[in-house]
Amino acid sequence: MCGIIGYVGPDLCADTLIGALSKLEYRGYDSAGIAVIDEGGALVTRRAEGKLGNLVKRLREEPVDGRTGIGHTRWATHGAPTESNAHPHRSGSIAVIHNGIIENHLELKAELREHGHEFTSETDTEVFAHLVDHYRTVRGLALPEAVRQAVIRLHGAYAVVVVDAKTPGMLVGARMASPLVLGVGEGANYLASDAAALLSHTRDMVFIEDGQVVTLTPGGVELRDVASGELLPVAPVHVTWSPAMAEKGGYKHFMLKEIHEQPRAIGDTLRGRVSLERNAVNLPEVPLTRDDLASFRQIYVVACGTSWHAGLVGRYLFEDLAGLSPHVELASELRYRKAPMDERTLFIAVSQSGETADTLAALRDAKAKGARCIAICNVLGSSIPRECEGTVYTHAGPEIGVASTKAFTTQVAALHLIALHFGRLLGRLDDGAMAAELAALLHVPSVIETLLLAGEAPYEEIARAWHDRTSMLFLGRGSLFPMALEGALKLKEISYIHAEGYAAGEMKHGPIALIDEKTPTIILNPRDGHYAKVRSNLSEVRARSGPVCVVATEGDADAGDAATFCLTVPDVPEHVLPLVMAVPMQLIAYHMADFKGTDVDQPRNLAKSVTVE
Repeated sequence: MCGIIGYVGPDLCADTLIGALSKLEYRGYDSAGIAVIDEGGALVTRRAEGKLGNLVKRLREEPVDGRTGIGHTRWATHGAPTESNAHPHRSGSIAVIHNGIIENHLELKAELREHGHEFTSETDTEVFAHLVDHYRTVRGLALPEAVRQAVIRLHGAYAVVVVDAKTPGMLVGARMASPLVLGVGEGANYLASDAAALLSHTRDMVFIEDGQVVTLTPGGVELRDVASGELLPVAPVHVTWSPAMAEKGGYKHFMLKEIHEQPRAIGDTLRGRVSLERNAVNLPEVPLTRDDLASFRQIYVVACGTSWHAGLVGRYLFEDLAGLSPHVELASELRYRKAPMDERTLFIAVSQSGETADTLAALRDAKAKGARCIAICNVLGSSIPRECEGTVYTHAGPEIGVASTKAFTTQVAALHLIALHFGRLLGRLDDGAMAAELAALLHVPSVIETLLLAGEAPYEEIARAWHDRTSMLFLGRGSLFPMALEGALKLKEISYIHAEGYAAGEMKHGPIALIDEKTPTIILNPRDGHYAKVRSNLSEVRARSGPVCVVATEGDADAGDAATFCLTVPDVPEHVLPLVMAVPMQLIAYHMADFKGTDVDQPRNLAKSVTVE
């Protein structure tokens, strides 16, 4: 997720902008830039690829002065991480910074080109700069109204901040589904993507809501509703967070923050790729035709760790929705096997970082044998996407916690999209089934939001009761078997409690020997096609005095009868259950580790991205 800062006040602002951007480096980024209205009234920009130090070096060589400015650290989504794609973007006297995804940027770009606008980047953001410029110069609107009219035209997610050399001493910002915070100072005002950038300047803040536009001058602030233009009250709150707390958005750990970011991350991954009107998935980044799919003799989904669990969920989706049955392989094993691959093989690499050493090595082996290769990845321009002919990027944003949460769920969402796309290409999904799948997927972010808003007291209770256990089991069936594996991995990673995930039907083939009064079992038992079978496993555990936490569907009156603890999730269609079930798996692990006092975000012996064998 990109970092945003804006300043308007009495002081020269370049150092303020750079200082604030340094507070946002934890978010991850691949380029940086600032735009300042200088003392002569000119709009001056400085941008640099890579780390913030590169921008600082450029500013030493080419300093800027001015008392109104904006700054940005970019996490690339549209366009490679280059200086030409770095923010701020300009059109005439306008400069813009943006966090989010503008879904209809191609449509707007075509319209603006008809009016003579020329574009110099690959980004969706530049379109917004031209759109505001168009409203300023062609329609003659004042800057606040030009921004308001421009954001009305946008589809997608945005937090934007705009400066105009024709209106020095003014910033205008707007928000929809991306964070934007107003900092109220004495004789100076600020905008930022989160509070961490502002704490050294002010503790009085307004958290801008979706559908609001804000205008800042050194002496005041004006807040309006985007749709109506109606003036809204400005009510700052005094923030007492420490800088470390602010980086985490007020959450105790990055992992908890990232769990709560999943509705946004999944929504961003789906956004622009699902059309209910056309009843279709739009994946131009996957360059495969119906004939290509029909020609493949085998499909490999290859990953490591949590990404492998996402691939296992994907196998169920591919089988159910596209009639395809991929091999889901651990890259560290596949690369040393003589698996049959040739030009009639499809290889799908799944990696959050795009730099996972084993996955990259397996990909190169597959390419050498002639396989067609595509990727699912979160980092634009990383090694794995560069070596594939197409990549479905997840839009999780930077993930700081080592234990993957939002990166995992966005990978599952991306695999679901690919399965639907393949199923449609092959004619194996009729209109009704496709419409139902798309509706269910689009509903997932709000379902998870509801689940998270229900609170975490039940997870804290489980942690108090079981934090001293030395071993736990996780059981699931069907597409929830991979979720049992993922739940066990999360618990191991951050709480250091030994845990194993099993297919529920395998319990009597060995794991049942571990059951006693000291070994808790987490059983995933929603109202799906496996309900009765898994319910029987629950009874078998309880008959042996094993403590049980059942994760069940809301409204299941019988769910908690035989369980020590009962967690519930909303009733959702079966194919999206893994996305919803991920949340209680993550929260169980998180609260267990937090209660024990382990290092949740940086567990011992683990790295975020495994780039060596």
